[in-house]
Amino acid sequence: MNDVIDTLVGIAPGSKLDAIRAQRSEARKHAQASYTSLFEPRDWGGVTADERHAIAAFVAGLHGEPKTDVFYAAKLPVGLRAAVATEVAAAKSKGPYGRFPKGPLSAEDTPGPTWKVSDPGRKALGARLTAAFEHTHMLVFHPRDAAAPALQALLDAGWSTTDIVTLSQLVAFLSYQIRVVAGLRVLSGSQK
Repeated sequence: MNDVIDTLVGIAPGSKLDAIRAQRSEARKHAQASYTSLFEPRDWGGVTADERHAIAAFVAGLHGEPKTDVFYAAKLPVGLRAAVATEVAAAKSKGPYGRFPKGPLSAEDTPGPTWKVSDPGRKALGARLTAAFEHTHMLVFHPRDAAAPALQALLDAGWSTTDIVTLSQLVAFLSYQIRVVAGLRVLSGSQK
């Protein structure tokens, strides 16, 4: 595959944005290597391709990044793609929310809604993706509230410790990728 960030932004070889990205060749190389290790691994481990793409589409949907959402959702079976889209629509929020440990930062505590997958969504997604989506929503909108009970919910749904690391890497990578894509799109608009 060509560089996925270039694909999402629409960067043509030899363009001004290509030259800008070339100035950070190590960052470009490592971002693509991260994509490859998460979405084209030699060993999928306990997290399937469909689970990875569903989580990626969900994260992109929560961030309001339609092109990235479409990129990952297109790799899903139609029924799963529809279930992801339905849950994204229900799960969108503003954030970030959460509580800091008691102390000076507590003044910045921001209460906010928690979200749970709908009953039809639970049926369509299954226990593993249901738990993954609820955990992903927490990581995106309630990062300060991440705690052991949230991890236990994943374990209870059949995610191994290694799977949970992969899930966390997916969420972190998508958050990074979405921001890079957004920044490059801004640069692209300023160069016209």
